[in-house]
Amino acid sequence: MNDTTSTSRRRLKEARPQQLLDAALELFVEKGFAATRAEEVAQRAGVSKGTLYLYYPSKEELLKAVIREHLSSRIAAGAAAAEQHRGPVAELLREVFSRWWLEVFDSPTSGVFKLVITEVRNFPEIAEFYLNEVIRPAEELVAGIVQRGIHSGEFESLDIPNVVHSLCLPMVMLCVHKHSVGACTEHRVGFEPHEFVRAHVDLIVRGLLRTRGARRAAAA
Repeated sequence: MNDTTSTSRRRLKEARPQQLLDAALELFVEKGFAATRAEEVAQRAGVSKGTLYLYYPSKEELLKAVIREHLSSRIAAGAAAAEQHRGPVAELLREVFSRWWLEVFDSPTSGVFKLVITEVRNFPEIAEFYLNEVIRPAEELVAGIVQRGIHSGEFESLDIPNVVHSLCLPMVMLCVHKHSVGACTEHRVGFEPHEFVRAHVDLIVRGLLRTRGARRAAAA
């Protein structure tokens, strides 16, 4: 075996976990988690069922890996971007928060929300995993940003959990709609999703701002 062949095989092996995760997400969103068979995931990824189980010993572990890859890692990246931000918190929400959700909406990641909401009730272990890997870290991240604005005097002192839910839940439902009713062309929403995300965040931010002066500065 020459060096070129050895390198090619190594690269294929390194890419295999990602290929399996991509195939799993596609099928889980299309067919549902319970209805998707492991051999279907392997077939779409171009490997054997045995190879799939070498990387992910069960379908539940495969779904956990999908959630971790597509959402947990993105939340961690969002937290890093928020930590590095310098300037008004209103700008942080408008720019970093909005950009994060737009990237999620435009990517296959948006399908994870529909998958979890429709399937998780029948899989308590997955529900607990999703709570710990996605919901709690995301709520803590957004709550920290809002608290940062309150502490600096930029935002009104409002109930933080309510603000977090007001910011995030419409975004989740936008992603769910994309992969449910929105997937049927005759029932598409009557608005542009990107414009909605920006307008929604702007609406919440305007409600958070403490003074007229802060509103003018944030709107500039």
